[in-house]
Amino acid sequence: MFKNEQKHPFYKPLWVRVAMVVSITLWLGFELWQANAGRGSGLWLALAAGMLGYAVYTFFITWPKDGPGDDAAPRP
Repeated sequence: MFKNEQKHPFYKPLWVRVAMVVSITLWLGFELWQANAGRGSGLWLALAAGMLGYAVYTFFITWPKDGPGDDAAPRP
């Protein structure tokens, strides 16, 4: 597993991580909709599902807990 995502300051604010997971969820929903309509590709569906699983695992399950200040608030 790559853990560089957890060290990059871009991903520090919670809203950024939530926005990324929501956007991947919307993409997965689109792929599911296309698959049900008979126009989708199993490759893109599997890719979106894999990305969603990895994002949830990396950004929420194994994310290091810094305490109550785990948002974008600057620390002195």
